[in-house]
Parts: sequence; C-alpha cells; structure tokens
Amino acid sequence: MLILIECFLILFSLKPPNQRTMKKIIFLFFGITTLIFVSCTTESIEDGVRSELSSQYERDDKVDPNDPDELDVKCVSVSLIAGQHHESGNVSVYNDGENLTIIISTNKEWTLDLTHLSIGNCDEDWVPLTGSGNPQIGQFEFTEPYSVSDHEIIYVVSLKGLNDNYCFAVHAEVQGPTGGETAWAEGTEFSGNSWAMFVESQLSECSDGEGDDDDDDDDDVGDPV
Repeated sequence: MLILIECFLILFSLKPPNQRTMKKIIFLFFGITTLIFVSCTTESIEDGVRSELSSQYERDDKVDPNDPDELDVKCVSVSLIAGQHHESGNVSVYNDGENLTIIISTNKEWTLDLTHLSIGNCDEDWVPLTGSGNPQIGQFEFTEPYSVSDHEIIYVVSLKGLNDNYCFAVHAEVQGPTGGETAWAEGTEFSGNSWAMFVESQLSECSDGEGDDDDDDDDDVGDPV
C-alpha cells in the first residue's frame, strides 16, 4: 500500500523519481502483471476442467422438459430421501431418445435449495469418490439445472456417451419440517461410511410410453438395486 501511495505521489509531482524509487515502481509493475497472469491462467484451467466433465453428456435441445406431453417415457421413479428418514419428494428420469430429463421434485412440506447430479456408465469411474468411498459432491459435474423452482428442479442430459447400463446420483439440500436436511435419490448406498446413494438403470428397459397406464408405475425400471 505504501508503495502504491509513493507511486501516485511521484506521478503527480514535478520531481523525477530517483533510482531506488524507480526500482520499486518496476517491481510493483511486474508483481501486478504476474498476479493478473496467474489469475487468468487459473480461471482458464478451471473452465477447461468443467467443460471436459460435462461435454461428454452435453444437452441436445430437442424437447421442452417443462411440457408434460413431451415427457412420456419414464425410465426411473425413486423417492427423494431427506435426513435419511424422511420421504421429501421424488426423482424421475424420462427418455425422449435424445436426452435424459431428470426431474427432482418435493412435496408441499419441503423446498429445494442446491442440487448436484453425477451420471455416467456404471462400469466406469462415473462419480468422483474420496479414498474412503464417499461421493465428492462438490466435484459432481452437473450443478446448473435447466430450470429451477422451490419445489422442482430439472436437469437435461444428452444420451451421447451413455451406455445401456448407466448410474446416477442426485444430491439435494432441502428445507422442511425438521429444518435443513441433506437429501439423496433413493438407491444403493455407496461403499463409504455415509448414507449417500446412487441409482442404477438400463436404457434398453425404458418403456416407449405407448399403451402404458398409471398402474404400471410400480414396474418402472431403475428402482433401487
């Protein structure tokens, strides 16, 4: 700070800077330049990592996920479990042949805050894990939904890159009668020491939506394994 003040005084004074002061100005100039360069480089690297994580499953805008008439192929329907004991809502996955639409919804007693989604092929390292087998929520590749409201959040993920057998994990922060809680799409627990869960499903077993009725909901593919 003192160096900055001294620089301004020199710039607006009539006296030319001496050798010692000139060295300080040069040092300050190179220091600021270095900080700007490092900051820009770090931001570029972080953007590149995020892009690499999500580009494989980039969304194709073929349907409007807010239009119920276009979401006629439900593949998965599981409960959204809050605080390990409360059924706070539902997580449904629809397949339109181009994208998977993941809808996270809560009942009237619960509201949604932040959500995180990780999805990939089950036979690959599809989800970031700690050394002890717990999911690294902050590293989930999908955190920016297609649409957001207090009771419903929608993600749209392209089918590109997904094999028949795929897995996904949905994490949410919810508010309800018991206060703030962590919530997961109900499924199989990870191998770590938490109660975090994931869902396994197969694209080939999705219904085509023709001739189905509400009575078949209990047979939806993708229920917890």
